[in-house]
Amino acid sequence: MADLKACRTVRELRQLHAAAIKTGHIRDPSWRRRFYLRYAGLVFSQMEAPNIFSWNTMIRAFSESSCDLASGGDPSAIPNKYTFPSVLKACAAAAAGEESRQIHAQAIKMGLDADGFVASNLVRAYATCRSMDDARRLFRRSRLPERSESAVVLQNKAFDEMPVRSVVSWNAVVAGYAQNGLFKHAVDVFRSMQAEGVAPNHVTLVSVLPAISHLGALDLGKWVHAYATRNDIEVDDVLGSALVDMYAKCGSIERALQVFEEIPSRRRRNPITWSAVISGLALHGCADDAVEQFARMEREGVIPTDVAFIGVLKACSHGGLVEAGRRFFRRMVDVYGLKPRLEHYGCMVDMLGRAGLLEEAEQLLLGMPMAPDDVILKALLSACKMHGAVEMARPRDGGCFVLLSNLYASLGNWEAVAKVRLMMKELGVTKDPGRSWITLDGVVHGFVVEDSSHRRSGEIHTMLEEISLKLRSAGHTPDIKQVLLNIDDEEKESALKYHSEKIAVAFGLISTEPGAELRVVKNLRVCADCHESMKLISKIYNRRIVVRDRSRFHHFEGGSAPARTTGDQPTELACNRKIEKFHFFWNKFRSFCYSELREGKYDSWSILGDLSVYVTNEEQVSWRLLAV
Repeated sequence: MADLKACRTVRELRQLHAAAIKTGHIRDPSWRRRFYLRYAGLVFSQMEAPNIFSWNTMIRAFSESSCDLASGGDPSAIPNKYTFPSVLKACAAAAAGEESRQIHAQAIKMGLDADGFVASNLVRAYATCRSMDDARRLFRRSRLPERSESAVVLQNKAFDEMPVRSVVSWNAVVAGYAQNGLFKHAVDVFRSMQAEGVAPNHVTLVSVLPAISHLGALDLGKWVHAYATRNDIEVDDVLGSALVDMYAKCGSIERALQVFEEIPSRRRRNPITWSAVISGLALHGCADDAVEQFARMEREGVIPTDVAFIGVLKACSHGGLVEAGRRFFRRMVDVYGLKPRLEHYGCMVDMLGRAGLLEEAEQLLLGMPMAPDDVILKALLSACKMHGAVEMARPRDGGCFVLLSNLYASLGNWEAVAKVRLMMKELGVTKDPGRSWITLDGVVHGFVVEDSSHRRSGEIHTMLEEISLKLRSAGHTPDIKQVLLNIDDEEKESALKYHSEKIAVAFGLISTEPGAELRVVKNLRVCADCHESMKLISKIYNRRIVVRDRSRFHHFEGGSAPARTTGDQPTELACNRKIEKFHFFWNKFRSFCYSELREGKYDSWSILGDLSVYVTNEEQVSWRLLAV
């Protein structure tokens, strides 16, 4: 590390890079990350006139690392709304209250203090620096939503200052974290609540179970269920639905069905409970069972909601039940008078795309009563690339861009990939980083790619090296096609080794008894190389490994992974066919939405709608004309 800091020129850094490769230091993810950051900093310092995007990139990189934020500034590079959040995060991390005020003043001067992202990070910075009055005043003036991360920060600070904390106060904090996606924080508060001798009640359990579900912490979920039984807390339709959802998302669909059947029939009139069990079966690829439960719900006189239809349509999509999916979609409108939402159309497009019925998918989209948005576009891209299940997206979600980038990367068109990535940077669109979690002894451990932040990082990476050697001995060849980066093959193999789910499994192997089951949750899809590696790891180490990704469960045991669905198997299409069909659909959409684009009704759609032109140069049309 000292040699790294001593480098003052790019030439010296290249020499150190060569030495690191020779000595093996390049394999250390922590060293490698610092090396790349140092390299970027030196290149940046030699730029004659870096633009605002270059400044934003460097500020974000330093704010997200443990390195000191570089000083200096360029009066010609005017900060924008993407600059302030990164700087404010660094101020919060350093508890720099005075600097936060200076940056706030600069944001006001530039008229950016009302921007949602800037205001949210200002609230966090003030709260972290113990300026609670300023944080509350800014929160009220900015009109940030009550259910936002800023609201949770204020709520938690107020909670910490309470002299006496009732169960109601504890419940509010647990629910606040869970509702805003801070699931690990919700579980930590739940544990602190018990440590302080406050007994959880019915509301507490209902609030914490969704957080447990998302983390896949099955043992903790079982403890919550047992606690309810021991303390005579009634498992009514609300708590029962939460338990069914928890067991299903934690990989125990059998237990979810058992809990569902144990709910008194008079309590099962709630359609939410039925929706939970149908969605759980869909998640596990039990398409026929999901369809049967839906029919049973109708027989018992329970009127299905639109959420129940989303569950059964997902089941039909993953199970390849095209005719059943069409029938449910028609019944939703004709029998129950429900208006299909974008999620329902997304399920239908995904189902038709998996079955290769792309023309029918096009007709369905063109016949929609509302303008397609990013959700439908993402479903269409997934279908054209045969990339997998639909992930519901927010407007301007990076997923659509990433799918297009990956499509070109799989064809080796790195120039097009670079253009897509450049557009993402200019628009401030980011890709969700891959994260994996494993729960051991009630403690949730999270990892990202090439993670070295865990206290047992050295042992974990030693185990990863052992796994890599044993996989090669077993005949496994890394599938470097899964690394959609323009780097050499050796670097691609190294990148595959440090995927977040592999790090989580390695940690599980060194932390549990031989033969113990390992359960991992990942926020993105498991790549093909990790899928094949997990098969062999389960055989080599005699472990049952369960991985839940964003689409479904994967069960690995004895070197195999029994497939419970047929819908996830991609249809073999030639690359030219993919590109041809992709542009055919895209041009149709651009024509269909042209009038709305010109009137500026759909900002995110206008940005995405001209993306194919930008990356293929088929026409000399600038995306900026439609993005304004």
